Amino acid sequence: MRAVIGSPPVQPDRIMNPEDARLKVLLQEARSSPSLPPRFHQNVWRRIEGAEAPATGIGWLEAAVTLLLRPRFAYATVGLLMLLGMLLGAHEGSKTARASAEARYVASVAPNALR
Repeated sequence: MRAVIGSPPVQPDRIMNPEDARLKVLLQEARSSPSLPPRFHQNVWRRIEGAEAPATGIGWLEAAVTLLLRPRFAYATVGLLMLLGMLLGAHEGSKTARASAEARYVASVAPNALR
């Protein structure tokens, strides 16, 4: 704190005394407490109870996705999907190989029929 020249020294404990009754009254009067909207407390408790209530009406697909996305099932789900992808790829590959083998056989038996 700066003191003005020629004025008596300012004592910080006198200005910032927490036990000052006049200061307390002034501060309490200066604080404006806004009024709450009607039925505020009832609405708050209704929202709390609604958040705690279990969700109802979850479809079977949402329940399955929720179960599969849990951490302990997520790795198993990824592994299962990868295995399924490999099996489908092998199946499509065998179909392509069979079609290619058939085309080569027909070309070897009747080479001019395809031209």
